[in-house]
Amino acid sequence: MTIKRIHTGSPFEAKIGYCRAVVAGGFVHVAGTVGEGATVQDQCRAALATIAKALAEAGSGFADTVRVNYYLPQASDFEACWPILSETFGENPPAATMIECNLIDPKFRIEIELTALDRG
Repeated sequence: MTIKRIHTGSPFEAKIGYCRAVVAGGFVHVAGTVGEGATVQDQCRAALATIAKALAEAGSGFADTVRVNYYLPQASDFEACWPILSETFGENPPAATMIECNLIDPKFRIEIELTALDRG
């Protein structure tokens, strides 16, 4: 089986020992991704932009997503992201789970990880 690893150049990838995405077994596995910004919506959009780049490099896209997990320190923040997520996934909504938990840094308000079909 061929494995392709996709890096974004984030310094955390080297520090922690991971890559943004791994293409293997017919799927693109995208690591938990956070984004910068003042609001949860800004961070959601930024995380999705990073994920979009990784999916594109893998030859996939949001329409190919089969599973997504959302991690938020405050579940009450999640509803503000719904319009962004609905627009992103459009007519191809994946199975999804939202989990309330602490993130690596208190400045982050949402982390997104997903699995998509490998169309590459």
